[in-house]
Amino acid sequence: MPDPSALSTGFAELEASPTLRVRVWDLPTRLFHWLLALAVVGQLATGLSGAMEWHFRIGYLVLALLLFRLVWGFAGGHWSRFAAFVYSPGSLLAYLRGEAHPLHLVGHTPLGALSVFALLALLALQVASGLVADDEISASGPLTRFVSNATVSLASAWHVFAKWLVLALIVLHVLAVLFYAAVRRQHLVGPMISGDKLLTLQAPASRDNLATRLTALFIFAICLGFAYWISTLRV
Repeated sequence: MPDPSALSTGFAELEASPTLRVRVWDLPTRLFHWLLALAVVGQLATGLSGAMEWHFRIGYLVLALLLFRLVWGFAGGHWSRFAAFVYSPGSLLAYLRGEAHPLHLVGHTPLGALSVFALLALLALQVASGLVADDEISASGPLTRFVSNATVSLASAWHVFAKWLVLALIVLHVLAVLFYAAVRRQHLVGPMISGDKLLTLQAPASRDNLATRLTALFIFAICLGFAYWISTLRV
């Protein structure tokens, strides 16, 4: 039986004296991340300023991006797959005690995975509610006529309230990135740009070749087409 202490490591140990360059984030995942970040900022800006036509247009892009990420969570590179960052409660507790398994520090950490799922779920609810929301002035979602008035009212109230939750999660995300850089000495932004991490252990590399990228482009095109079709239902 392996020594449990050999399976545990702190953040500093993982990043000390890096010797291996490993492709962690494939290009489709990186593009998704930055496009979603820009789109969410655009959604908040247009929603707060009342630029509703642009709010809808960017909303359809967010819908396409979320659909893509759902599919890519099963078809993407190793560390982009949901199976790579669905952790047990025991793994989360070990991480919080600083005793995480080394491989749990390569992609999304147990705590980071929770924030990823929370943000994706909240954005999905925002998009879904926006599709059936109605501000009773000039903007109504493309699917409002397919649901009851009670559903429209509930979705509209949630959509207005939840934008502050989205903003709060964004602020927490930025603060977490700064904390990791300043305290843990782990720079999370660089790998999300280059795709690579420097590690001291053998870790699976994410598949990120031309075939992978063309597959991702095909999937995103389908998702974008679906979002466009949804937009045509708006009257």
